[in-house]
Amino acid sequence: MKLHNLKAPIGAHKKRKILGRGPSSGHGKTSTRGSKGQTSRSGRATYPGFEGGQSPLIRRIPKRGFRSKVSKEFQIVNLKNLESIKEKSINPALLQELGLIKSKTKPVKILGDGEIKAALTVLAHAFSKSAQDKIKNAGGSVEVLNA
Repeated sequence: MKLHNLKAPIGAHKKRKILGRGPSSGHGKTSTRGSKGQTSRSGRATYPGFEGGQSPLIRRIPKRGFRSKVSKEFQIVNLKNLESIKEKSINPALLQELGLIKSKTKPVKILGDGEIKAALTVLAHAFSKSAQDKIKNAGGSVEVLNA
């Protein structure tokens, strides 16, 4: 099989419907829009979810929940991820370099999942209580950065 042997399958190229070209075309007069009503008019576009004037479903169902615009989204790093790092001081720039977080500008939170044996100085925007305790028990220190 070569490129010059290829053919489009039957039905791949559909003929364009040509509208408003007289009665013999089959698409003349009303141009396949039927007669009268909203959909026969020009500029008839409606928004998604429009139900013909009936109160739309999106407005009928109750609204629940709330998402704060000022809440912080932290990038999460666990202690088990910090265990393999050989550096004594760990900061967001180093974590990004190692691929543990995506952005050094977004806030970082250290969680206490895993154990840590080396004495490390960890700089982050937030720490869980268990992470703080484990780092301090290993002889390390915790420094909270301002976001």
